[in-house]
Amino acid sequence: MTSSAPLTRVQLRRQLRDARRALTPVQQRRAALDLYRQLAQHPLFRRSRHVSLYLPNDAEIDPRLLLRAAQRRGKHTYLPVLNDWPRTRMVFQRVLPGEKLRPNRFGIAEPHIDRAKQRKVWALDLVLLPLVGFDEAGGRLGMGGGFYDRSLAYRGRRSAWQKPVLLGLAHECQKVEKLSQASWDVPLQGTLTDKGWYLAQKG
Repeated sequence: MTSSAPLTRVQLRRQLRDARRALTPVQQRRAALDLYRQLAQHPLFRRSRHVSLYLPNDAEIDPRLLLRAAQRRGKHTYLPVLNDWPRTRMVFQRVLPGEKLRPNRFGIAEPHIDRAKQRKVWALDLVLLPLVGFDEAGGRLGMGGGFYDRSLAYRGRRSAWQKPVLLGLAHECQKVEKLSQASWDVPLQGTLTDKGWYLAQKG
C-alpha cells in the first residue's frame, strides 16, 4: 500500500489498521502460513536461540506457527510483558508451551509477570516485532504506545552493530513508500511480509 498524499501519523495509522482489518479470516490464515514458510527455515531464524515474538492483536499478521516451531526446536521463546509500574515499561519474558496467559490492560494475552523468566532485550538474538506500517528503509510505525522504542532506546547510544536483530512482521498491505521517523524511533533491520522480504540497507 502506497500513501500518495501526506498524512499525519495518526491518519496513516488509522488507514493501515483499517487495511489489515479488512482481510478475511482465510486471507489471514494464508498470510500466517506464507510468513512461516519464508522464515522457519531461514538461517536467521534457525541460528537464533533466544527469540522474542508476539501474539496477534487487531488483525496483525499471526506468528504463532513460528512460535510453536521455535519451541519444538528447543529455542527459548519470549513474549513482551507490560509492567504494572512503571506503566510505560515493557520486558521480555520466557514463555513455555501450554503456559497459561492473562490479558494485559490492552486485552493482549501475556504471561504472568515472573522476573526469574525475564531476559534483557540486548541478550536476545532475534526480536520479531508487530507494526502498523513500514517502509523499505527500516522505518516502522507502531501503535503509538512507544513500548518497543523505549525498550530498544539503548541502540541509539551504540555506534557498532549489536543484538538483537530487529525484524518487523506485517501484511503486504501495510507497506508505505516512506515513513517520516521521529528521533526516538528505532529502525528495523528489515521487515518480512506474507509476500517477501524488505531488508534495510544498513543493519
